[in-house]
Amino acid sequence: MDSSLQVILEALPMLLKGALITFKIVIIALPIAFLIGLISGLMNVSSSRILRALATFYVDIIRGTPLLVQVFFVYFGLPAFLDIRIEAEVAGIIAISLNAGAYISEIFRAGIISINKGQMEAARSLGLSKWLTMRLVILPQAIRRMIPAYVNQFIVSIKDTSLLSVIGINELTQSGEIIISANYRAFEIWGVVGIIYFMIIYALSRLARVFERRYASQ
Repeated sequence: MDSSLQVILEALPMLLKGALITFKIVIIALPIAFLIGLISGLMNVSSSRILRALATFYVDIIRGTPLLVQVFFVYFGLPAFLDIRIEAEVAGIIAISLNAGAYISEIFRAGIISINKGQMEAARSLGLSKWLTMRLVILPQAIRRMIPAYVNQFIVSIKDTSLLSVIGINELTQSGEIIISANYRAFEIWGVVGIIYFMIIYALSRLARVFERRYASQ
């Protein structure tokens, strides 16, 4: 036990540093994904066939391919095609943003169409434009309903960052792999990695419930 505790204590600083990188990627990527999802979701419910087709194409492509392939495409494929260099962390943020954005787009679409159509008609009859009706009447209600699904996507994206180890980002999973390659103590290290992921996700889940209760009481 003493040996295991020592291994864990020695590994903890590097693992926590990896956890911070994981959190940094998600904190940057998720607001971008939210914006992408919002725009794509609005395009998906618009009256324009072209906008709907573009949004559907984007969502289908992302949802129809593995995240790992998307990571490789952004990190290796795009730089080769455009003759540029993309840093690993930037590529990771782009891949997570595009991936989560497609799923958030569907969350927005479902949230918007769940609102009774009569509210749109009533607001339009009062003289509000379609855009103002969407911004002031439909979206506020839809976003309240979307909170659980959005938080779930946030949690999924945190787990998905473990795939970024394949392009050399020293996030939590990669940090664990580096430590294990040096000390061969897989049981202790993967156990701590799992506990850190659990603590992050559990804290976010509790925070989400607070927001849900707050919005439900309004």
